[in-house]
Amino acid sequence: MDLAAKLPEMEDAALAVLRENAGRLEQTGTATQKAAAAALMPALDAELEKRRAAKLEAARTKRAATKRAAKSSA
Repeated sequence: MDLAAKLPEMEDAALAVLRENAGRLEQTGTATQKAAAAALMPALDAELEKRRAAKLEAARTKRAATKRAAKSSA
């Protein structure tokens, strides 16, 4: 199994660290490290964006539920 397939299983903090490291290696690594980091970046960015969108949607849902509860109790 390649690393990109494991991204959904990773915790948010570990994923963020991996993204930082890949970005660093893309700039300063050996040719092999640069290539591996560049290949992984799209999957990393996609997973981070998916999680960001899910968190925003959860916050919107919670906010809407709070407003509904406030209206019904008023």
